[in-house]
Amino acid sequence: MHRKFKELLHDYKREVFQIAHHKKDVESISKECMHLTEDVLQQHFQYHFHKLPDANRAEIVNMISSYVREAILPPVVEKVMQRHVILERRVDALQKLLEASLEALSQAQPLEGRAQVTRG
Repeated sequence: MHRKFKELLHDYKREVFQIAHHKKDVESISKECMHLTEDVLQQHFQYHFHKLPDANRAEIVNMISSYVREAILPPVVEKVMQRHVILERRVDALQKLLEASLEALSQAQPLEGRAQVTRG
């Protein structure tokens, strides 16, 4: 049983390593991240003033908003999406490990030669 768990843990560690370092996985992660980033950046968020500002203030706020959306936000969102996708894949691998561990436990044979204690 110990050997089976050791093998399962090794398979999990190998899968997590491949997610982060294998070229095919990195390319698929990048592709998925770019798709998610584009979706997020396509959403338009509007800032609503509580009081009507003067024209100069509104222009400055719009200029800052445009700069943030075009220059600062894309790489930040891309990095967050990349982290999100990697964590999703790691959770999937962990779920597989848990399912395999529970399956191994459910199929475990009781050790022969040990007396079974019954309560009565």
